[in-house]
Amino acid sequence: MARKYIDCREFPSDTNCTVAMSADREDELLEAAVQHAVAVHQHQDTPELRNQLKSLFKEGTPPA
Repeated sequence: MARKYIDCREFPSDTNCTVAMSADREDELLEAAVQHAVAVHQHQDTPELRNQLKSLFKEGTPPA
């Protein structure tokens, strides 16, 4: 499986979040992204949030 990532820098936020995360497994990345979204961005852990986050995953690693 190809490495995937999600990068908060690509999405405007009040906190100007600069976190980027990547993983070899999509399920592992999803869990980390959900935890971050809930703890830092005050989102609720819902099926809709999980689907939205998964749709934002990209292949590769985040740019420096």
